[in-house]
This record gives sequence, C-alpha cells and structure tokens, in this order.
Amino acid sequence: MISRPTHPPVPHAGTELYDVSRDEAVAEAPVVDTSPVRLNTLQRLVQRFSVLGLLGLVIVLFWLLVAFVGPLVAPYKGGALTSTEIFGRYSAAYPLGTDYLGRDMLSRILYGARYTVGLALAAAMLASTVGTFFGLLAAVSGRWVDEGLSRLFDALISIPSKVLALVVIAAFGSSIPMLTTVAALAYIPGAFRISRSLALNLMGLEYVQVARARGEGLLYIARVEVLPNMIHPMLADFGLRFVFIVLLLSGLSFLGLGVQPPNADWGSLVRENIGGLSEGAPAVLMPAVAIATLTIGMNLLIDNLRRRSRSHGDA
Repeated sequence: MISRPTHPPVPHAGTELYDVSRDEAVAEAPVVDTSPVRLNTLQRLVQRFSVLGLLGLVIVLFWLLVAFVGPLVAPYKGGALTSTEIFGRYSAAYPLGTDYLGRDMLSRILYGARYTVGLALAAAMLASTVGTFFGLLAAVSGRWVDEGLSRLFDALISIPSKVLALVVIAAFGSSIPMLTTVAALAYIPGAFRISRSLALNLMGLEYVQVARARGEGLLYIARVEVLPNMIHPMLADFGLRFVFIVLLLSGLSFLGLGVQPPNADWGSLVRENIGGLSEGAPAVLMPAVAIATLTIGMNLLIDNLRRRSRSHGDA
C-alpha cells in the first residue's frame, strides 16, 4: 500500500509569484476612509442655529436650569428676612438688592423661577398636546367631527384669555393646578387651529393619498404620515404659547390673582415691590428683567425654528 506524504504540497512557482504580487498590490493600494465626517457638538449647533437662535437657546436653557436647581443654589431661603435695609442697592452680600421687607432678591428670583417657568412650561405642553390631538382628529375624521370641533374651539377662542382667566379664578379660587388649567384652556383653541390647518394641507398630499389607497387606517395616517411632518411648525407654535402663558401668569400675579403668598413668581415680585419704582430699586427692576430675557430668548429661538421649517418646506 502506498502511503500519502504527510508534508504539505509545494505550491507552483507561478502561483506563489502571483500571490505575492497580489498581496503587494493590496498593500500598496491607498486606503480611503469612507466613514462620515463627525462634527463636534458645537459645530452641529452652529449649523442648526443662527447666531441669534443660538443666543435664544442659551437664554432659554439657562432659565430652565434655574427653574430646576435655583432653590438649591439660592444663598438664602426664599422668604427669609436677611437685612434691615428696605429696597437695598446692589452689594456683595445682596447682588440684586433687597425687597420691601429686606429679603434677598436673588434668592426670591431663583425661587420664583419654579413657578414662572414651571407653570408656563406645563401649561404650554398641555395646550399644545391637547390642541394638536384635536386638530389631527378634525383633519383625518369626517365632516361632522371637523365641523363640531371647529365650532367648539371657535367659541372658546372668541373669549379673551385674560377675561377667561379672571372669571374662572374668581369662581374657583387661585391655586397652582387651577392656574395651569386656566392657562392651558385659554390657548388650546389657538393650538387646535394651527394643527388643524397644517394637517388639512398634509392630508391633500400624494403620499397620504397613497397610504389611504393601500388601506391604512386613520390612526396610522395621523401618527405616521401627518404628525412627523408637523413637528417644526408645532414646535414654533409651542414656543409662542409658552411666551403668551408667561405673560398671562405674570399679569395675573401682578393683579394679585396668580401665585399666592408665601410663594411668589416673577409677576408677584414686581407687584409687591412696585413701591420702589420711583427710586429705581433693583427689587422691582430685576424680576421685570427676568421676564423680559425669558420672553426675548424664546422669541429668538422660535424665529430660528420658523426659518428651519421654511427651509425644510422649500427643500
């Protein structure tokens, strides 16, 4: 019997030369990096936002951060009497002066941000969510549902927001849940009209008609085909609702119908320190500056979102 050799066969010379030349060719070939260029976070923000839009984003994020951590970093308790000087000026101990009772205004503003920013944010989210839901429902449903919802919200939008708030608070009293509900109720009709208009325009587009032709249900069309294409305009509308609600709640607090003592929002701080206006006291100026910077920052951010939504629409 002839046994097979145990050593491996020697490769043919031509094959060996061919393999070496192939390896050298692969090794000498230039390596092309096909991975996408990764930009850092700052560059992405610059690309997404204009200079004013970026400034507005910074201001809004700053006040949101203050609303969450302000009471934790405040130098004094919100209602603590820390000085005997009334309407005190700027100093190292009191950077924003003192109020009409000698309390530190920096601490009062940091504590008040919870109510001004927090209540406005909650009410704006509630108004935009409910308004967008009913707007989508009216757009994708039949004629009778659309007509019924449209007439209902037309009746609500005819009532001025401040008048509605005054009537409801006079009837049921002022509390945190009541203020949030009233502010949301006053601006749900506006969010409904915007979302309904956007949804009706999108319902006439071809890709929605294709989805209907292939038998998709109304829930699928509203959730997958229509809602994602409304995001940028509705975010801009949400920012507007937020600004309006901040001004509404601050106005109610200035009239004494908003957040009640011992708690205080920025509107309450302006009202209770109005006696120092003739003296130019920081206690009446600083809460007004806080309201102004928050609303200006949100408007700058909204303007950037509007431009992005228009650019997406043009594309």
